[in-house]
Amino acid sequence: MIFTIAAKELKTLFSSPLAWIILAVLEFILAYFFLSQVDAFLAVQSQFTAFANPPGLTELVVAPLFGNAAMVLLMAVPLLSMRLIAEERRNQTLALFLSAPITVTEIVLGKFLGLMAFLGLIVGLVVAMSLSLYAGAAIDLGLLAGNVLGLALLAASFAALGLFISSLTAHPIAAAVGSLGAFLGLWIVNLSAREPDSWLHTLSLLKHFESFNRGVINTADAAYFLLFTLLFLVLAVRRLDNQRLRG
Repeated sequence: MIFTIAAKELKTLFSSPLAWIILAVLEFILAYFFLSQVDAFLAVQSQFTAFANPPGLTELVVAPLFGNAAMVLLMAVPLLSMRLIAEERRNQTLALFLSAPITVTEIVLGKFLGLMAFLGLIVGLVVAMSLSLYAGAAIDLGLLAGNVLGLALLAASFAALGLFISSLTAHPIAAAVGSLGAFLGLWIVNLSAREPDSWLHTLSLLKHFESFNRGVINTADAAYFLLFTLLFLVLAVRRLDNQRLRG
């Protein structure tokens, strides 16, 4: 049943003009960043001959591309997640879901996986851009793999938080604003920390992505993303469970 709900959610996303517009705009922005980084690399490539161990194409093009993709997802996920539960409640179809012979956990996981499938397409297109560099040069597959894993974990965290906030309201726009505010709030807290080792940095999702962006797969950062995702999925389940109990 989880995958049935996920397939329905993915079909609903692709039937929405907003999702196609977001996908087109995201790919245009990321393609612009990608081509700009390639041009910048080609402009300074000849100067690297003077260095014994110069940075490669992956460090100067692929890693910044994934860093930009992380920021773009921060802005896009609220628009994609806003209707997951809020629109069901607004259209009064949530009661049908809750009265069906399926668990609330299946509903939440199905909607989460449907959104993740759409976000996986965006991540896949970023990977395709990176692999296109193979046509003219070698790239560091280890660094690429670290970035792919980090971006996927970051997208899952964004999706879980967006899904939870969508479960709190019947207004998709309010859910989008709330999700974006939460994402930016976590980021601003990180920027406000004056000390490099401040505990406030642990609240920032983008800060935990930085190690993956450098090609370092840090188990502590991976655990943070997984626990963050699990926490907000559980909160979404609890929220809908309470509504089911109230009838």
